[in-house]
Order: sequence, then structure tokens, then C-alpha cells
Amino acid sequence: MKRTFEKELPEGYREVFAVDAKDKKTSVILNLVGLVIGLVLIGALFLSMGFPWMAIEKLIPFNLLLIASILVYMVCHELVHGLAYKLTTGQKLKFGLTSSVAYCGVPDIYVYRSTALISLLAPFTVFGVLFIIGTAVFWGKPLGFGSGVLLAAHFGGCVGDIYDTLLYLFKFRDPETLMRDTGPKQSFYLPKEK
Repeated sequence: MKRTFEKELPEGYREVFAVDAKDKKTSVILNLVGLVIGLVLIGALFLSMGFPWMAIEKLIPFNLLLIASILVYMVCHELVHGLAYKLTTGQKLKFGLTSSVAYCGVPDIYVYRSTALISLLAPFTVFGVLFIIGTAVFWGKPLGFGSGVLLAAHFGGCVGDIYDTLLYLFKFRDPETLMRDTGPKQSFYLPKEK
């Protein structure tokens, strides 16, 4: 059976790159990119669907429900990361929140590329499909608009996951690449000779 993680960093490995959401510059860049993606998608939603006009007495509860839905989604997003890590490694998870990011990590192990990619892409895939279906099924209705806003928040909120995925796809293609995911920080490791 293929190994999914290492309990200790194997001899000869060294850290070659890190993405740290607690680093101010990294945090600002990722959050700005996520905000731009979210706003562009919400703008596209407005242009294609229009705003779900409703009486003012319904508009305020609708917007409050939408905000609550985004907060619930953020928790569910991290739970899906955790489920993917738990199913692939069986190891202890760490959940948390910083001033700029909610997170789930497995700080006590080093995961191989395939395990990391499964966990990185699990929420993107699961919620992307759910919100696209919700937007399409309820197109032109308030529920479709709400689902579209959740989709925009989702794609904007997945910026860090997508960045790490792109690093794996284009920079760290070696299957021996290990990642230590503490939650807000992902460190990439390669054998010294590579």
C-alpha cells in the first residue's frame, strides 16, 4: 500500500518553500486575490441574473441569512479538509482561525503529494459542484442568487488551496514531495539531491 504520510521528516529532506497565511504580505495578497475573484463573480451574477428584487421586509432577513450561510460554509469548508485528511491519514487534526484565515491542518505529520492534493481540492470540488447546481436549479430566484453568492465566496475563499495546488502541479511535481500543513502554514520539503 502506498504511503500517505510520514511521522518524521525523512533524513535528507529540506524545506524548499512555504506558504504562511500568518505572514502579513502573503495574507494581504491571498485575501486581495480572493476578494477580486469573489467580486468579479458577484458582478457576473448581477449582470446575468439581476438582483432578486423583493420587499424590504424580506430583503434584510435574506441578507442576514446569506451572511450566516457564508459563515456556516466556512466551517463546512474546513471540515471537508479535515475529513479528507482523516480518511487519508487517520491522524489528529488541528482547526483554528487567525485574523485572516480559517484553517484545518495535520501539524504532526508530513503528507505526500497525493494526500495533500486530495485534501486541498476536496472542498473546492464538493462545494463548487453543490453551489453550481444550486445556482443553476434556482436560476432567477432569490435562492439561486444566494447560491451564486455562496459560489463566488467559495471560489474567492479557495485562493490559498488553489495556490498550493498550482505549486504541486507546476513546481513540486516530484511524488516524493512532502508537505507539513500546520493549518495557516504549508511547508514543502524535497530530498536534498533534488
